[in-house]
Amino acid sequence: MAAMNLRGGRSRRRRPVSEINVVPYIDVMLVLLVIFMVTAPMLPPGVIDLPSAGRSNTRPEAYVEITVGASGELRVRARNKGDSSERTVGLVELGDAIRDIGGDQLPVVISGDRQVRYESVIEVMSQLQKLNISRVALMVKPAGGAK
Repeated sequence: MAAMNLRGGRSRRRRPVSEINVVPYIDVMLVLLVIFMVTAPMLPPGVIDLPSAGRSNTRPEAYVEITVGASGELRVRARNKGDSSERTVGLVELGDAIRDIGGDQLPVVISGDRQVRYESVIEVMSQLQKLNISRVALMVKPAGGAK
C-alpha cells in the first residue's frame, strides 16, 4: 500500500539536488577581498638598498674612458697611456675608436653626466658587450664627496 500524506495524496521521493549553492562561496570571497584591501596599504613599500659608491681596492694604471655628455654625445680617450687625445664618436663608431686607441685589452670606464638619461649609458654598455669587452666600470664620485 502506498504511503499517504496529510492531504491524502501520495508522498513524493526526494531527489538529490544536482546544483551547487555558490552564495556562501561568494560571501567568503568578498570577505577575503575586504581583508586584502584593508591590509595592503599597511604593508611597507619595496625598498631598494643600493650600494654606496666607495673607492675600489685597485685602480687600473691605464684605461679607456668613455664620457657620455648631458646631450648624449660620446667622447673616447685613453687615460694614463701617454696619449690623451679625445675623440667625439657616435655609438656605431665606438668599437673602431676603442681599437684605434689600443683599448681592446684595457678596461673601459664609463663617465655619465648627472643629467644624461640612464638609457644612454645602458646603450653604451650594450655596445661594449657586443664588442666582447668584459672589463667595464662606471665612474662615480667617492662617497661623501662634494656634489
